[in-house]
Amino acid sequence: MLRKSLLVFSILCAAILIGCSKTETSNSNNAADNSNKGATTSSNTGGSSTTASTGDKIGIPECDDFIAKYEACVTGKVPEAARAAYQTGLKQWKDSWKQMAANPQTKGTLVAACKQAREQQETALKSYGCTW
Repeated sequence: MLRKSLLVFSILCAAILIGCSKTETSNSNNAADNSNKGATTSSNTGGSSTTASTGDKIGIPECDDFIAKYEACVTGKVPEAARAAYQTGLKQWKDSWKQMAANPQTKGTLVAACKQAREQQETALKSYGCTW
């Protein structure tokens, strides 16, 4: 159990580090990119979250909500240059959380892990104008 928890924590840390490093290097273009995408963001956000939420359910409401909002933010507001790193982190979360949800011994830790990921990414993605 400790080994699996450590693995999940390591994956979360790696994803956050990737996300934070990309955020810092592309901050100078964020304001221009976000102002130009104002009208298309709302339409992209709605379509993306629906697609993500239908096929990629974890089965834990906190995780499913986080994934839908994170994916909507990344798809609609993060510039194309930084988007791949965020999507890679999202895929790692989904894979890891699905495995944890399938195991009765680790399923109970998912609520806390998803809430922690949400808090960290809320801060990291704030520079892109994402609201939770």
